[in-house]
Amino acid sequence: MHITLNSHVDCICDFTYNFIWQHKGKELDPKTPIPDQVDSEYTYRQLVETLTNGEDVHISGSVGKRFASSLGVNLAYFGGGGRILDIGCVFIDGDIGTRAGISMVSGAIYVSGKIAEPIGNIVEVVSDEEGYKKFVSITEILRDGDSDVRFVDTRNIFDGKTLTLGDGILRDTVAARLDVNAIVVVSGDVDLSTGILMRNGKIVVEGDGGMNTGVLLNGGRVIVMGNVGEFAGTDMRKGELIIGGKAQGYIGANMKGGSIYVKGDVKAVPPAKVGAVDDMGLLQKELGINRMIAMMFKRIGL
Repeated sequence: MHITLNSHVDCICDFTYNFIWQHKGKELDPKTPIPDQVDSEYTYRQLVETLTNGEDVHISGSVGKRFASSLGVNLAYFGGGGRILDIGCVFIDGDIGTRAGISMVSGAIYVSGKIAEPIGNIVEVVSDEEGYKKFVSITEILRDGDSDVRFVDTRNIFDGKTLTLGDGILRDTVAARLDVNAIVVVSGDVDLSTGILMRNGKIVVEGDGGMNTGVLLNGGRVIVMGNVGEFAGTDMRKGELIIGGKAQGYIGANMKGGSIYVKGDVKAVPPAKVGAVDDMGLLQKELGINRMIAMMFKRIGL
């Protein structure tokens, strides 16, 4: 499929249609044609269906924010059960706005221009298409376990189990939907929704985290050495979220299970409760602290 655009349209190839379950089609109707096309009337849904069928989408012109969101997810909202799909690739002859590839799990983004930060759950690898940069899902790299993957930035390293992201790029949704026993180490800060819908594995953020850290966490472990923003652990179901610094408000909102560990005086959103830490050794090991400092932490849970 080929489409030419005259403006930077948001949410193209977005498998969530801008989180349609929240706005019920008022902000984006999948059946409507994408604005500012040249000599075509493709809808948002047609681009998603093309990719789902394993075909590629080529776009001439730059695109806006939230490009290729949840790319490769057969979303439960649409009856898909959340499984990961084998899909086509997207090619952009132009630039891409912020938050491209958030929660992306498969496929590839090829772009001739630039991608604005923060980006999503993606990392640049050596391209196999002349004239294009290639970005793939962090989750897919971890699931495949292929240590031969070649990164453009040599500060990014993968040994088949542990992926170290040392490029300093700010990312959202790191390791979204990870379901294997693999590790991501981020040498710096992250932004929104780190570990969203993760079921297995571990994320270590050596800097600060943004809002919604550990949102919808369903297993595995997310460790942030620094501070995190509001709504940490929102809708958390299983697993552990360990915060070495401070957490802003609404921690544990709508929590259904799992454990959040954070230092100092904190307030949890009911029904989550603040109590004593049940595993000092866990905090000592993961944060590299002694027992005295570990005793300053609280556990938030049900």
